[in-house]
Amino acid sequence: MTESPSLGLVRLEAIEFFVHDLERSRRFYLDRLDFAEAGATDPAREGELRQRSAVFDAGGVRVVCSAPLGEGGHAWRWLRKHPDGVGAVVFEVQDAERCFRLLEERGGTPVTDVLEHRDEGGTLRAFEITTPLADASFRFVERRGARALYPGIPRHPSPRGGGNALGFGAIDHLTSNFRTMKPALLWMEHVLGFEEFWEIEFHTMNAGGLQNAPPSPPLAPGQPPPAAPALAMDAAAAKRAAWQAQKGSGLRSVVMHDPASGAKFANNEPWRPAFESSQIDVFTEDLRGDGIQHAALAVADIRAAVRAMRARGVELMPTPGAYYDALPERIRTSGIGRIDEDVDELRELQILVDGAGPGAYLLQIFLRDAAGLYREPAAGPFFFEIIQRKGDPGFGAGNFRALFESIERDQHREGRA
Repeated sequence: MTESPSLGLVRLEAIEFFVHDLERSRRFYLDRLDFAEAGATDPAREGELRQRSAVFDAGGVRVVCSAPLGEGGHAWRWLRKHPDGVGAVVFEVQDAERCFRLLEERGGTPVTDVLEHRDEGGTLRAFEITTPLADASFRFVERRGARALYPGIPRHPSPRGGGNALGFGAIDHLTSNFRTMKPALLWMEHVLGFEEFWEIEFHTMNAGGLQNAPPSPPLAPGQPPPAAPALAMDAAAAKRAAWQAQKGSGLRSVVMHDPASGAKFANNEPWRPAFESSQIDVFTEDLRGDGIQHAALAVADIRAAVRAMRARGVELMPTPGAYYDALPERIRTSGIGRIDEDVDELRELQILVDGAGPGAYLLQIFLRDAAGLYREPAAGPFFFEIIQRKGDPGFGAGNFRALFESIERDQHREGRA
């Protein structure tokens, strides 16, 4: 079989959120995560775009937040159907025309042709395609010296706000939840040219003994979801909770990646029994469709980052104490052998550890979802992961059980599953 030509992706550049409250997002990124505002929509273009946007940068991480101005814009269309969430993923590409041609030849569905923006610095070419991620699109941007961040979004003369005190480096990966993920995997393979990187199947089978359950073996990918919007527990939800208490719940996860750029997408679906009480299915109900569940942001020093986030009032997902009781033995038997960090400090900070090779491991922690952070269901079920890699390229599969179960306990406490 002939290998498909590469699309020429340079990197996973940004994610765009469609939000009801742009000022709230601005405060979160500037004040809580110490991002800088790099640019915002030109007021003269806002009427044409029918939305107001701001771009936030920290290291190599970029987040675009867009809120509707009246009816008809992209953000307005998204928010008619969904809570706040990721409506677009942006890739930097070497050659937009070539990328567009390859995607169309492979069955991709363009939303726009390649559009060119010119300013005093040079040119920017961009286009957009649909995806199996419900209403989320992928955008591809080629930069040839243009100063504008994106068409209609000029760069500020100097960044406003934070200085990346938390040390963010890049978007390590994105994770998406589907009720059925195979069509998305085939699309990533045959349209994007991505390859399978890792996979796992996981099931608790015993929700009654969650806290003391042993961790799953270090196999592979994806990442756990956090608590979704608080909803009253109705009779159907109670029935699902009772079923889950007897049978547990689980997921299947497959990571796809672009070998050239290293861009990675972890993809999850619920796994029977108790399909409907899986936190993956709960996420799709809360988002009202399949979609991007979380983004993992890489840092150089996760302990310093977590301390800084806690000092800034950022809420993080808790980890059961039993996880840390078992951690020394897990480190010994997993093949890692030893870690540089003190287990008591990791327990204090609630940081998770995983790995499978001698001295090669990763450290990770998860923020609460937006609905939990803002105490508002309309803020949506998306959340961030913070990750530090110390020689391990994996996805924390050994942590799946502890965090998966922790999140489901949280969902049951609040009547959301």
